[in-house]
Amino acid sequence: MSSTLIDGLYAKLVNEEDARVCREIPQSACREVPRNFFLLIASYVLTKLGDAVANPKTTLTWMMDAVGAPVALTGLLVPIRESGSLVPQLAIAAWVRRQPVRKWAWVVGSVLQAVAVAGMAAAAFFARGVTAGVIVVACLCGFSLARGLSSVAAKDVLGKTIPKTRRGRVNGLSASAAGLATLGVGGALIAVGADDGDPWTFLVLLSGAASLWLLAAVLYSRIVEQPGETEGGGNALAEALSKIRLLRDDRPFRNFVVARALLLCSALSAPYYVILARRHDVEVGGQLGFFIIAGGLASSLSAPFWGRLADQSSRTVMTFAALIAGCLGLFAVAVEKLATDLAAAIWFYPSVFFVLMVAHSGVRLGRKTYVVDLADGNRRTDYVAVSNSVIGVILLLLGGMGTVAQVFSVELVIVVLSCFGLAGAAMSRSLPEVT
Repeated sequence: MSSTLIDGLYAKLVNEEDARVCREIPQSACREVPRNFFLLIASYVLTKLGDAVANPKTTLTWMMDAVGAPVALTGLLVPIRESGSLVPQLAIAAWVRRQPVRKWAWVVGSVLQAVAVAGMAAAAFFARGVTAGVIVVACLCGFSLARGLSSVAAKDVLGKTIPKTRRGRVNGLSASAAGLATLGVGGALIAVGADDGDPWTFLVLLSGAASLWLLAAVLYSRIVEQPGETEGGGNALAEALSKIRLLRDDRPFRNFVVARALLLCSALSAPYYVILARRHDVEVGGQLGFFIIAGGLASSLSAPFWGRLADQSSRTVMTFAALIAGCLGLFAVAVEKLATDLAAAIWFYPSVFFVLMVAHSGVRLGRKTYVVDLADGNRRTDYVAVSNSVIGVILLLLGGMGTVAQVFSVELVIVVLSCFGLAGAAMSRSLPEVT
C-alpha cells in the first residue's frame, strides 16, 4: 500500500484538520505515525481475535472437558491466565524499559504465545485425561508469561510511536474489528455444525489462533520505532512489595483491594457455567460457537453503558455489576436443580454466560476507573502495582476452587463464588465516592 494512500486513510480516520500533529513523541517519529497506526491496529486485531478463540473461559474450558481432563485442572485456567500476566509484568517491566527499541520484546512475546497455543492444540489432539490437562495448564503458564512481556512492551511502543490524541483510537478500532471477527468465528462454528467434542475442532481452532499471533508478530516487527530512554526503570514488583504497607495504613485503598478480590467472582465462575452446559446432551453441533458469540457481544454492547455510568460513579458500576454476577449464579444453580429441561435448552447457558460477561465487563471497567480516581500522581502508580500484586496471588490461591468442584460439585463452587459477588457488591457500596 502506497504511503499516499496510507496518509489519506489515516487523515480520514483521525478526522482532524492536522492529522500529522504530534504530541509527546519525537518529531523524527512523526512522519511514521500513519504507517505505525495501521500496523498497530492490525497487530492488535489479530491478537485480540486469538484471545477470543483461545479463551480460557470458553474454548479451553470446553476443550478440557471434552478430552476428559479433571475439573481441578480446569479450575486453574482462569487464575493462571489472569495472574500469570499480572505479577510477571511487574517483575519484567524494568528489563523491558532498559531496551532502547522495545518492539522486539512484543514480537518475542507474541511468538511465544503462538508456540504455547500450538502446544495446547497438540495436547487436545494427541492426549487425553490428566495428561492432556497438565499439558494445557503448562502451556497456559508459558502463554501468560509471554503475554506479560508483550503487555509491558505494548504500552511503551504505543506511547513512543503514536501521538497522545490518537492512542485511544488504536485500541478502540482494534477492539471493534476484533469483536466483529469473533462473531464471525462463532457463527462459522454454528453454521458448519462443528462437533464440539472432536479433537479436530480444537486442532483447527487453536492452530488458527496460533497463526494469528505469528502474523501479528510479523506485522509488529515492521513498526518504525525510534530508540528511547533506557534510564529510570525500577523493578515494579520490588516497588510494589516496598509499598505493601499501604494495605495497612490506607483504609480506603485497603477496602478497595478487598472489594476487588471479591469481584473476582465474575471471572472465576465463567468456566463452571461452560462445564454445566456440557453436561446436557444438546444434539446441535457448534454449541461452543454460541458461547464465543455471547462473550464477544457482551463486552461490545455493554461497555458504552458501563463507561457512561462510570463517569458518574465508578463505585455504582462495581456494585451493580457484582450484584448481577452474584444473583446470576444463584439463579443458574436453582434452574439446574429445579428445572432441568430449561437448563438443557441450547440457549439457556449461552444466555447466562452473556449476562455474566456483561457483569464482568462492568466489574473490570468500574474497578479500573475507581483506582484511577482514588489517587493522583505517584500514589496512583503505587495503588496499581500493589493491588495487581495482591490480586495476582489471590487468583492463584483461588485456583483451588477447581479441586472443590472435583471433590464436591460444580454447583457448590458457583454458589460460593456468587456469595463472593454479593459480598463484593456490599463492599463496593461501602467504598467512598471518588468520581
